[in-house]
Amino acid sequence: MENNRQNAADIEREIPVSEPERQYYFIERARNDLKKMEEAAGRQLSFCVTTFGCQMNARDSEKLVGILEQIGYIEEPEEEKADLVIYNTCTVRENANQRVYGRLGQLGRIKKKNPHMMIALCGCMMQEPEVVEKLKKSYRFIDLIFGTHNIYKFAELLATRMESGHMVIDIWKDTDKIVEDLPSERKYSFKSGVNIMFGCNNFCSYCIVPYVRGRERSRDPRAVIREIERLVADGVTEVMLLGQNVNSYGKTLDKPMTFAQLLREIEKIEGLERIRFMTSHPKDLSDELIEVMGQSEKICKHLHLPVQSGSTRILEKMNRRYTKEHYLELVRKIRKAVPDISLTTDIIVGFPGETEEDFQETLDVVRQVQYDSAFTFIYSKRTGTPAAAMADQVPEDVVKNRFNRLLAEVQEISVKKCSVYEGSVQTVLVETKNEHDDSFMTGRMSNNLLVHFPGDESLTGKYVDVSLDECRGFYYIGKIVKG
Repeated sequence: MENNRQNAADIEREIPVSEPERQYYFIERARNDLKKMEEAAGRQLSFCVTTFGCQMNARDSEKLVGILEQIGYIEEPEEEKADLVIYNTCTVRENANQRVYGRLGQLGRIKKKNPHMMIALCGCMMQEPEVVEKLKKSYRFIDLIFGTHNIYKFAELLATRMESGHMVIDIWKDTDKIVEDLPSERKYSFKSGVNIMFGCNNFCSYCIVPYVRGRERSRDPRAVIREIERLVADGVTEVMLLGQNVNSYGKTLDKPMTFAQLLREIEKIEGLERIRFMTSHPKDLSDELIEVMGQSEKICKHLHLPVQSGSTRILEKMNRRYTKEHYLELVRKIRKAVPDISLTTDIIVGFPGETEEDFQETLDVVRQVQYDSAFTFIYSKRTGTPAAAMADQVPEDVVKNRFNRLLAEVQEISVKKCSVYEGSVQTVLVETKNEHDDSFMTGRMSNNLLVHFPGDESLTGKYVDVSLDECRGFYYIGKIVKG
């Protein structure tokens, strides 16, 4: 547990106004409410948090878990068996919403058989007014609905639901508030995500995120450093700095600070071995940041730099605010500063108005950059974004054909790029037992490539040197080299 103030709140006193003291008060209050519920049930009550979407959501879910464990719930991995089920939702693609509705229908049937069960929904999908209206109308068995801006109020909202017995809905349109020092329970003991900022100001024409995550706001650098220092003291050696666009960090601070300057400060933290970050927007990737990456001993040799399209004309329609030439020049500078860097990207195929010529421009970028891997997406209309209303939507059969051609190109290059390390010895952070073979462990190189090798769980969280004996496309099979 990153933070423990279990006795910080005396529920007989007046409710605190300031944060995070107010939330510790409600954690205590919810703990008392839970005890009464457990007496009525005759057993301990459990929770299950299911996360949809990005690493920002995964980090938010760790905060929800931390609060629930301080309240006294026990974790249950299977949502059908849990007494409190929370869906932390994503809404980047419209079909993500349909998946949530489908699973809610199943939960509603289970809830009828479990009188102690509660269902909560939070995350990006809840920031859409039409979603909340649909839930109020058709899913009246839901107990708690809140959004992305007030996740820190979870204990207060849960206590309100426990005491009122009625559905609680609390959605904020936007916020400039950041609340520090609340509980959090990490998925891994040795690595952690760390939010450095929230929201997005970019308004790419296909993206719903700025509408559901709100305007950009950066955390105070001292709070970020303090959090990482605590994590390191608790055994963390690798952090992933998270933001919708980390490259624009610091612009909203009273005393502006660049992302590169923040990285320099984080690098000074003793005991921290690896620093990762995502996501980087090309339009804000500065020469200063490239310089820091080139000089750093701790920043991992991996950069995720979404290109989305290789056509300057399409990039303009996407409102990405860089050109093909600008992007390729960035790649040249990065490779010069960090020759062994692994570059990955996101690419959208079939954006409205995309011609075969535009698509060929994308293939040209892929061939020039030689990505280690790429996340490729077929454009899908996202209601509420400018692109959804654009004319010239590309026919489905044309898009699928382009997508398959792109995928073949990307995979061919990826296999070639991945195999260059075959026969070398690389440092690997051991993460978990291998999913397919209990006698193997799985770890990650600095460049983000996975390696599987014989070992046992005592190695978890340790850095080991591994001989990369065989490349299997997108991962390696190897063995530990004894020092």
